[in-house]
Amino acid sequence: MLYFFQQLLNGLHSAALYGLLAFGYVLISGLTHRTNLAHGAVFAFSGQTMILAAVYGWNVLWLTLPATVAFGLCVALAYAALIGFVLARSVFEPLAQRSANTFVAASLGAAIALGEAGRIAADTRDLWLPPLLSEPVVFAADGTFRVTLTTLQLINCAVACLTVATGACVLARTAWGRNWRAVSDDPQAAAMLGRDVRLIFRATVVFGSVSAALAGVLAGLYFGNISFGTGLVFSLKVLFVAAAGGFRAPALAALGAAAFGFGESLWSGYFPIEWRDAWMFVFLAAILILRRQDDFRERP
Repeated sequence: MLYFFQQLLNGLHSAALYGLLAFGYVLISGLTHRTNLAHGAVFAFSGQTMILAAVYGWNVLWLTLPATVAFGLCVALAYAALIGFVLARSVFEPLAQRSANTFVAASLGAAIALGEAGRIAADTRDLWLPPLLSEPVVFAADGTFRVTLTTLQLINCAVACLTVATGACVLARTAWGRNWRAVSDDPQAAAMLGRDVRLIFRATVVFGSVSAALAGVLAGLYFGNISFGTGLVFSLKVLFVAAAGGFRAPALAALGAAAFGFGESLWSGYFPIEWRDAWMFVFLAAILILRRQDDFRERP
């Protein structure tokens, strides 16, 4: 029983990161109504940027370790905001009303460009951070077996959950959230009613990109490294997870992504880990097929 409890706690950390990533993804896709393959690349690029900036701050600027981490965090989030603005203005906005295939191809090109930029910046090497806040917090114990999470895992979960909860409250209770829903439903009607559709669109893409960057930074701090080649994998994962949770409700997508994180953890604890991603994708595909069949049944 304690082993199962440990796997659930491990899944809590993954669920928080996936939920934050999916929340930002659905914020953007709710306005574009298109598949965005660049979202996972922003996640990976920002995590790698944080590590590169932290290494620079430690080796060149001679900063203390807390200042180094803070410097890397600020640089990564600033780059993510800039990337989000450029993507919104130069890629997503011009192509949002074009063919879906054109949008997907453009977002894939942006993902490849970000991955290559990270590879070149790192000189095709993996840089690692030292273990941070790795002291275990014991939740239960039985003899020599202890159920634990590290301090950093708990902080990551708190930051991710607080960010998603705050974003969900903003969408549900503020004028900006109403404007987002209006633009998502009908941008032309929203413009006729005096809403600044361009501002809402660009601000949403920037916030969604910063959310992905925050998830990447939290993952980089925990794992100590994020490779430049992981962006496409996370793009596919968040695409499937968001499709299962729904593209119109960021909070529901975050909950679906959290369930996916718990599923990955339980699979890793009880089944061969090399088959984990394949079977999780099969499970998500089955959910999408069943949901699609239900949609057809409900149509008159």
